[in-house]
Amino acid sequence: MRPWSYRQNALVKSLITIAAGVASAFVGTFAHRMGAELNIPYGLVLAFLLIGLSTWCARSRMGAVGLALHLIASSLTAWGMALTTTSGKALIVAGFQGDMPFFSQHAGYIWLYGLILVQVVLLILPARWFVIPTHSESRA
Repeated sequence: MRPWSYRQNALVKSLITIAAGVASAFVGTFAHRMGAELNIPYGLVLAFLLIGLSTWCARSRMGAVGLALHLIASSLTAWGMALTTTSGKALIVAGFQGDMPFFSQHAGYIWLYGLILVQVVLLILPARWFVIPTHSESRA
Protein backbone atom coordinates (compact mmCIF):
# COMPACT_ATOMS: atom_id res chain seq x y z
CA MET A 1 0.00 0.00 0.00
CA ARG A 2 1.42 3.34 -1.05
CA PRO A 3 1.10 6.64 0.85
CA TRP A 4 -2.18 8.53 0.51
CA SER A 5 -0.90 11.16 -1.92
CA TYR A 6 0.46 8.46 -4.25
CA ARG A 7 -2.96 6.79 -4.60
CA GLN A 8 -4.80 9.89 -5.82
CA ASN A 9 -5.74 10.81 -9.37
CA ALA A 10 -3.45 12.98 -11.51
CA LEU A 11 -5.17 16.28 -10.67
CA VAL A 12 -4.93 15.77 -6.90
CA LYS A 13 -1.31 14.58 -7.21
CA SER A 14 -0.52 17.72 -9.20
CA LEU A 15 -2.14 20.00 -6.62
CA ILE A 16 -0.28 18.27 -3.78
CA THR A 17 3.01 18.58 -5.66
CA ILE A 18 2.48 22.28 -6.38
CA ALA A 19 1.48 22.95 -2.76
CA ALA A 20 4.58 21.10 -1.52
CA GLY A 21 6.79 23.16 -3.85
CA VAL A 22 5.30 26.43 -2.65
CA ALA A 23 5.49 25.42 1.02
CA SER A 24 9.07 24.15 0.88
CA ALA A 25 10.30 27.27 -0.93
CA PHE A 26 8.39 29.52 1.47
CA VAL A 27 9.86 27.88 4.57
CA GLY A 28 13.30 27.62 2.95
CA THR A 29 13.29 31.33 2.14
CA PHE A 30 12.80 32.17 5.79
CA ALA A 31 15.33 29.56 6.95
CA HIS A 32 18.21 30.12 4.50
CA ARG A 33 19.86 32.97 6.44
CA MET A 34 20.07 31.18 9.79
CA GLY A 35 23.71 31.13 10.86
CA ALA A 36 24.90 33.21 7.91
CA GLU A 37 26.06 36.09 10.08
CA LEU A 38 28.36 33.66 11.94
CA ASN A 39 29.57 32.10 8.68
CA ILE A 40 27.94 28.80 9.69
CA PRO A 41 25.20 28.35 7.08
CA TYR A 42 23.07 25.73 8.84
CA GLY A 43 19.96 27.52 7.55
CA LEU A 44 21.05 26.94 3.96
CA VAL A 45 21.68 23.28 4.71
CA LEU A 46 18.22 22.89 6.26
CA ALA A 47 16.56 24.79 3.42
CA PHE A 48 18.27 22.64 0.77
CA LEU A 49 17.41 19.49 2.71
CA LEU A 50 13.76 20.55 2.78
CA ILE A 51 13.73 21.31 -0.95
CA GLY A 52 15.54 18.06 -1.71
CA LEU A 53 13.13 15.91 0.29
CA SER A 54 10.11 17.65 -1.18
CA THR A 55 11.51 17.24 -4.69
CA TRP A 56 12.25 13.56 -4.06
CA CYS A 57 8.61 13.05 -3.06
CA ALA A 58 7.40 14.95 -6.12
CA ARG A 59 9.47 12.81 -8.47
CA SER A 60 8.54 9.55 -6.77
CA ARG A 61 4.86 10.55 -6.83
CA MET A 62 4.61 11.73 -10.46
CA GLY A 63 7.96 11.19 -12.17
CA ALA A 64 9.65 13.92 -14.15
CA VAL A 65 6.35 15.77 -14.65
CA GLY A 66 5.92 16.03 -10.88
CA LEU A 67 9.46 17.27 -10.49
CA ALA A 68 8.83 19.89 -13.18
CA LEU A 69 5.68 21.09 -11.41
CA HIS A 70 7.58 21.24 -8.13
CA LEU A 71 10.48 23.13 -9.73
CA ILE A 72 8.15 25.70 -11.28
CA ALA A 73 6.13 26.22 -8.08
CA SER A 74 9.15 26.47 -5.79
CA SER A 75 11.09 28.74 -8.14
CA LEU A 76 8.17 31.10 -8.61
CA THR A 77 7.68 31.25 -4.86
CA ALA A 78 11.31 31.89 -3.92
CA TRP A 79 12.03 34.31 -6.75
CA GLY A 80 8.69 36.04 -6.21
CA MET A 81 9.54 36.58 -2.56
CA ALA A 82 12.98 37.87 -3.56
CA LEU A 83 11.69 40.37 -6.08
CA THR A 84 8.79 41.73 -4.05
CA THR A 85 9.59 43.95 -1.14
CA THR A 86 7.38 45.92 1.20
CA SER A 87 8.46 49.20 2.75
CA GLY A 88 12.04 48.75 1.64
CA LYS A 89 12.57 45.43 3.44
CA ALA A 90 13.63 42.35 1.54
CA LEU A 91 13.35 38.72 2.59
CA ILE A 92 16.29 37.65 0.46
CA VAL A 93 19.25 39.95 0.86
CA ALA A 94 21.87 39.74 -1.89
CA GLY A 95 24.35 41.85 -3.75
CA PHE A 96 25.91 44.09 -1.12
CA GLN A 97 29.52 44.77 -0.14
CA GLY A 98 31.19 45.36 3.17
CA ASP A 99 33.19 43.77 5.91
CA MET A 100 30.88 40.83 6.53
CA PRO A 101 31.20 37.05 6.54
CA PHE A 102 30.97 35.31 3.16
CA PHE A 103 27.61 33.69 3.83
CA SER A 104 26.09 36.94 5.08
CA GLN A 105 26.86 38.46 1.71
CA HIS A 106 26.01 35.52 -0.53
CA ALA A 107 23.36 33.36 1.22
CA GLY A 108 20.57 34.90 -0.86
CA TYR A 109 22.18 34.09 -4.20
CA ILE A 110 23.20 30.63 -3.02
CA TRP A 111 19.61 29.93 -2.00
CA LEU A 112 17.97 31.24 -5.17
CA TYR A 113 20.27 29.45 -7.60
CA GLY A 114 20.85 26.43 -5.37
CA LEU A 115 17.18 25.53 -5.09
CA ILE A 116 17.07 25.19 -8.87
CA LEU A 117 20.35 23.25 -8.96
CA VAL A 118 19.24 20.76 -6.29
CA GLN A 119 16.07 19.97 -8.24
CA VAL A 120 17.90 19.60 -11.56
CA VAL A 121 20.35 17.19 -9.92
CA LEU A 122 17.42 15.12 -8.64
CA LEU A 123 16.01 15.09 -12.17
CA ILE A 124 19.11 13.45 -13.66
CA LEU A 125 19.39 10.73 -10.99
CA PRO A 126 18.25 7.20 -11.95
CA ALA A 127 14.49 6.63 -11.80
CA ARG A 128 14.90 3.50 -9.67
CA TRP A 129 16.00 5.71 -6.76
CA PHE A 130 12.49 7.20 -6.64
CA VAL A 131 10.42 4.00 -6.46
CA ILE A 132 8.44 3.21 -3.34
CA PRO A 133 7.88 -0.56 -3.25
CA THR A 134 4.42 -1.84 -2.41
CA HIS A 135 3.97 -4.00 0.67
CA SER A 136 3.98 -7.22 -1.38
CA GLU A 137 7.16 -6.17 -3.26
CA SER A 138 9.04 -5.43 -0.05
CA ARG A 139 8.45 -9.00 1.26
CA ALA A 140 9.84 -10.70 -1.84
